[in-house]
Amino acid sequence: MFHVKLSRPARRATLVVHVTAAAGWLGLTLGLLALAFAAITTGSAATTEAAVRSMKLFADWLVIPIALSTLLSGLVLSLGTPWGLARHRWVYAKFWLTLATTAASAFALRPGLNDTMAAVSAGSPVTDPSGLIAGPVVSLSAYLFMTVISVLKPWGLTRRGQKQRDQMKRDQKKRASTHKPVDAKVMRQTA
Repeated sequence: MFHVKLSRPARRATLVVHVTAAAGWLGLTLGLLALAFAAITTGSAATTEAAVRSMKLFADWLVIPIALSTLLSGLVLSLGTPWGLARHRWVYAKFWLTLATTAASAFALRPGLNDTMAAVSAGSPVTDPSGLIAGPVVSLSAYLFMTVISVLKPWGLTRRGQKQRDQMKRDQKKRASTHKPVDAKVMRQTA
């Protein structure tokens, strides 16, 4: 298993980057949700176009860099700290959810917004409002869930984590048993 221990300053800096990027991703998703809601509830074609154009701008310029920052900083933290990537179920779940939401942002959200933007620019109304709002709702749900498990740290160790813990205990016992027991009655004072 690849494991490099981060120094305390490096761990703290990476943690700040990770929390900031994750909070930014959560805020950006709330903004996308508000814009999607505005686009599907307004009666104004200009407001719809402005909302969809803003969503596209955010998705094109902010979502992917923030998603990748969150993913990479989380990966560095998991590999550089005792939490490990596959030792604790909550870390493992966060990794896969972050990877899935990053992929969904790149391969579903952005292309969907591009299609909607093309239709709205051509003067067509938003024909599938659920498609416009579904991405931000699913993403927001995933980010809130990841925030909860980051705070609560549920579920305990993975099978791999249990094996590593058990091996560490065996190693500690082995090191402790290599020392000869000391009998106080046999001890002589040498000074």
